[in-house]
Amino acid sequence: MIGIIIFSFLFYTIFVAWYSWFKTRKTNLSSSDGYFLGGRSLTGVVIAGSLILTNLSTEQLVGLNGQGFSETMAVMGWEVTSPLVLILMAFVFLPRYLKSGITTIPDFLEQRYDRKTRQIVSVLFLLGYAVAYLPTVLYSGALVLDSIFSLSSIAGTSQIMTVSIVAAAIGIIGCGYVIFGGLRACAISDTINGIGLIIGGLLIPILALVAIGGGDLVGGFKELIDKNPAKLNAIGNHESSVPWTVLLTGLLFNNLFYWCTNQSIIQRTFAAKNLAEGQKGVLFAGLFKIFGVFFLVLPGIIASFLYGNTLPTGDMAYPTLVSDVLPLALSGFLAAVLFGAILSSFNAALNSSITLFTLDIYQPIFKPEASERELVKAGRFFAGALALVSVIVAPFIIFAPSGLYSYLQEMFGFYNLPIIAMVLVGFFSKYVPASAPKITIIVHLIAYSLSKVFLGHVNFLYVLAILFPLNIFIMVLVGKLKPRITPYVLLDAGKVDLTPWKHAKAFAIFTISLMIAMYVFFSPIGIAESAGGYSPLSVVFMIGSLALLGAVFWFFKRTETRRERVKAGPISPKVTQLHK
Repeated sequence: MIGIIIFSFLFYTIFVAWYSWFKTRKTNLSSSDGYFLGGRSLTGVVIAGSLILTNLSTEQLVGLNGQGFSETMAVMGWEVTSPLVLILMAFVFLPRYLKSGITTIPDFLEQRYDRKTRQIVSVLFLLGYAVAYLPTVLYSGALVLDSIFSLSSIAGTSQIMTVSIVAAAIGIIGCGYVIFGGLRACAISDTINGIGLIIGGLLIPILALVAIGGGDLVGGFKELIDKNPAKLNAIGNHESSVPWTVLLTGLLFNNLFYWCTNQSIIQRTFAAKNLAEGQKGVLFAGLFKIFGVFFLVLPGIIASFLYGNTLPTGDMAYPTLVSDVLPLALSGFLAAVLFGAILSSFNAALNSSITLFTLDIYQPIFKPEASERELVKAGRFFAGALALVSVIVAPFIIFAPSGLYSYLQEMFGFYNLPIIAMVLVGFFSKYVPASAPKITIIVHLIAYSLSKVFLGHVNFLYVLAILFPLNIFIMVLVGKLKPRITPYVLLDAGKVDLTPWKHAKAFAIFTISLMIAMYVFFSPIGIAESAGGYSPLSVVFMIGSLALLGAVFWFFKRTETRRERVKAGPISPKVTQLHK
């Protein structure tokens, strides 16, 4: 039977690799646009599939289900609230990104501020990918593949050794995609694997519920509800890792970074053939995120029902459930799909990293006159070096005290808010100077680090809820005290057609309605039972955080309006009479 698993795994994996090569064989990879942005030719469906699979990798399948196993359905907030920021991406961020014709987020920051800002942010991104994101993807992927193929048992090695070996294999194959295929090969493979992931991902909770119900799917779901309805409550109390009071504050700010400025995610959208296709891709992905809860959180809840407290860590919930409920004949297929998901996230971050390194650091600092071919060559070399660092770090994620998903999100907290703050302020201000983002980064790093030392017991999403308005306020205050001399104007680079998708607004409203319906379903109004423990203080905190953010934006608007009036000068009596 193990032969069937291996055969189906290899067959599917090789097919995806061949198809990706076949579809990209005519793409010009000798130019930076062709290599890094797929020739700006991606359609909405391809962008959506790539966004989904870049996001839905094993660090989520393992990590988020692990959190669901240890807590309640409240952790679905990471998934189900994502459409809010993806809608903002479609209507606020993407039109400006495509208008400016940028290749990276730091590219925009140079246009808006200066080159130093661009390079500082690029270094922050690269450090985050090297020590947090890429190693977490490799570790979680190795954990799942070890569970499906029983690699530790067969080889007689320890788990940490197996993780090291499998992580190295994933790193080598992922480098092959990125080095020889560029972004378009990654995006094509993502779309194929995305279909497989939906099928395979939904199979796990379905088969598990059938097993609970003794062959009856509906009966299994009913038994799951009757056993512990409080476990199905998505309205998290103050003890949850995602309390409901952070849904529109700390969690929203965190997700703004991930879906609107995280280079490894949004680079797909920069490659859109036009704004309409880019908006389709982003909004389609937002709709899908609502239903991702059924294979990113629900399996963890089911595992809690089946295994209780018998598992060593929550991160073992999903791999154990897969091994127990999936027929051996399908194990190879799911392993191949999961392997594709691993490669997708790994490739996305790797591709984004080499784009950042090559265009933001290598060319401007080391070789300003580098040809297109030299830039691609430098990027390929850096990909190999970064993959090696990630493979070395990956096994040590096993020692993360709060699980791999929490580790990943908390590590993002060191640099995510200043980036989203400087992008937003850059969009909507004309006079905030280049010194503002640098000061903001320093203040944020110090404040967030101190929160880890003195407020380690406080949920980091509460910390983010305070720090984001603070970041915005610092930038606006610097702009008020020492504004730039000439106002910033976002110029149209003329790269793509900027006509929006005509159904975008209607689709966004439909998506928000479904998001609300999902929360109603998994609440005491629907199938769940209240877990209690809701703190009035947390409600006060949420209101205060939103009020603080509102006050900051009011101060910002007031400052910009006053400065525009000063720049315009006094209005002549003739103009005044004309307006009357």
